[in-house]
Amino acid sequence: MQRYTTYEELMHMVRESPRGYDVEKIEKAYRLAEKAHEGQNRRSGEPYITHPVSVAALLVDLGLDTESLCAALLHDVVEDTEVSLGELRAQFGEDVTNLVDGVTKLTKITFSSVEEQQAENLRKMLLAMSQDIRVMLIKLCDRLHNMRTMDAQPEQKRRDKALETMEVYAPIAHRLGISSIKEELEDRSLRYLDPVGYEEINRLLAQNGSAKVFIENIAEKVKERLAEHGMETAWISSRVKSVYGIYRKMYIQNKSFEEIYDVYAVRIILNSVAECYNALGVIHDMYHPLPNRFKDYISTSKPNGYQSLHTTVLGREGVPFEVQIRTWEMHHTAEYGVAAHWKYKAGISGSDKLEERLAWVRQLLESQRENDDSEDLLRNLKSELLPEEVFVFTPKGEVVNLPAGATAIDFAYAIHSAVGNRMIGAKVNGRIVPIDHKVQTGEVIEVITGPANKGPSRDWLKIVTTSEARSKIRSWFKKERKEENILEGRVSLERELRRNQINLTEEEYDAFMEEMTRRQHLNTVEELYAAIGYGGVQLSRLMLKIKDEYTKLLKNREAEQELPPPVPLKPVAASTADGVIVEGLDNCLVKFAKCCSPLPGDEIVGFVTRGFGVSIHKKDCANARSGMVREPERWLRAHWADGVKQNFTASLEIRALDRPALFADVSAAIAGMRVPILSISARQTPDGRATMSLTIGVANTEHLDNVVAKLCKVKDVVSVDRARDR
Repeated sequence: MQRYTTYEELMHMVRESPRGYDVEKIEKAYRLAEKAHEGQNRRSGEPYITHPVSVAALLVDLGLDTESLCAALLHDVVEDTEVSLGELRAQFGEDVTNLVDGVTKLTKITFSSVEEQQAENLRKMLLAMSQDIRVMLIKLCDRLHNMRTMDAQPEQKRRDKALETMEVYAPIAHRLGISSIKEELEDRSLRYLDPVGYEEINRLLAQNGSAKVFIENIAEKVKERLAEHGMETAWISSRVKSVYGIYRKMYIQNKSFEEIYDVYAVRIILNSVAECYNALGVIHDMYHPLPNRFKDYISTSKPNGYQSLHTTVLGREGVPFEVQIRTWEMHHTAEYGVAAHWKYKAGISGSDKLEERLAWVRQLLESQRENDDSEDLLRNLKSELLPEEVFVFTPKGEVVNLPAGATAIDFAYAIHSAVGNRMIGAKVNGRIVPIDHKVQTGEVIEVITGPANKGPSRDWLKIVTTSEARSKIRSWFKKERKEENILEGRVSLERELRRNQINLTEEEYDAFMEEMTRRQHLNTVEELYAAIGYGGVQLSRLMLKIKDEYTKLLKNREAEQELPPPVPLKPVAASTADGVIVEGLDNCLVKFAKCCSPLPGDEIVGFVTRGFGVSIHKKDCANARSGMVREPERWLRAHWADGVKQNFTASLEIRALDRPALFADVSAAIAGMRVPILSISARQTPDGRATMSLTIGVANTEHLDNVVAKLCKVKDVVSVDRARDR
């Protein structure tokens, strides 16, 4: 197979296509891409431009439009060259630019792990895909050409890309119904993941060359018999099962090559559904059908839109083979999936079927808004993309398809969130079963519901397998059980802290929780507790971050215990300046540090600045503690002079229940103590509380304590604290 498509070959395909492409626009995109990638080569040594040209050629085969081809040619220029999205927008418009942006990876953002980067790139791609399916079609063709040329990459990268392709991209191609791309991605990935198994299956297929001749003869006989029954226009071909399809049955289902009955198949394509069922009768008359090997995917299509009749029959030579019967429209959908709408219908705008195909993407993204865990996105995505699915029925005969391993709870939530929330039991084929029963194809499931206020159990989060059910359960707890969530979250967190032997003072605990709240993009610590309670924040992931911070805290504690005493300079007469006595300096300029705003009554130390005198800090100020370790020689003993008369500034944080006239009552209380207010501000918090920050003038810590005590008596004030070191 040729490694890449030349530009001349691409343009020949474009001009010969009945699609009616805008040739001038495609040529313009090529010229920009060629110039941008000038001097860049692939690892194989070929000019880089051969890659986007080859991707565009794959899209021509799928029948995609001019904008998609332009985006394919330009899909790496933003990521790998100096060309910006703004330049693309100016030259090619919004449509092409959005497609390029959707395919472009997030390379300029720093992530904490490879898994997080992979998850965020997938999230970005899925979001773009949910808005425009062409993003994913371009990405699939991009990945397909990369897999075709993967031999030039180092072995570990080949395996990593193959694994990602097998777990994410091939299943997405399957979900979108594009069997040709799906099967090639799987086969090429298998070649790198299990080269021994891959070669063994190829060897078995080569040895079975006579079987291929046999199935071709069968196809000829079938064609003659169908013509006798008035189906002269039937198109008949034979096909060989993909290497990975055989591999799954041999190594996963533990079957021998001879036990796989659909290695070879006859495919019959007709003009109408009625002819399909008539042809099935002809086939069963010609050959003996094997029991339990008939599947009607016409009346009950697969989730990806695949429709066909499948039957396995026994030839007169005693060799079993599969027969697939479908219409031309079904065949186009089977081969090209959603892309068939472009290839054969010139577009897909407003298609209800497309909306159905993308519903799972939107559901997955919706569930991730409840939970920012990157590993959870990858886990849910892989669960949603499992190629195996089961088909079950409601008591009214409606078909519901679920991933293999789904439970009765997943079924209930697939019907409706209200049904899942009220579920108290389930019946399968009329018999009561546990609610964690794993449903099987063909079962009739009936959900037994309780009162409207019943609600799900938290344990269900450990049972369900679909992201849809998990998201709906979390949403219920988030909405209906706020106080319970807060309590549950706090108890769970404190239990984990004890289990991990993390011992914190009350002040350290508050600082930890505020930091964790900020990292989770929440507003209050109570919101964090609630998110832990309903499952929106994974406690196991949060504990990893807490352990990291606790390790840093322990190091700081050790450093504090080893702090050397401040080293005074040669003693001279102590100097009094601004009410402060600095030992070791005479007639020095003194200023008070804004990071901690020391007051008479606080233990203090002095820091010799360069050209600005001595800066006075509280002894427990974070800056002072760290500075004494780094530059102990610049720190001096200091203390307050007796009878200091001047005023000093102090900052306070007031937390209160929000109500009318709160601001006025606080201001009146301060004015009644004849304390000057230097600044004051207030804001409302989302939980219905208010926070006020004010700077006042006080004489010393005793004066400040009196002010705080008075403010604590104001109605609805919850706490008054001296502002922490900044």
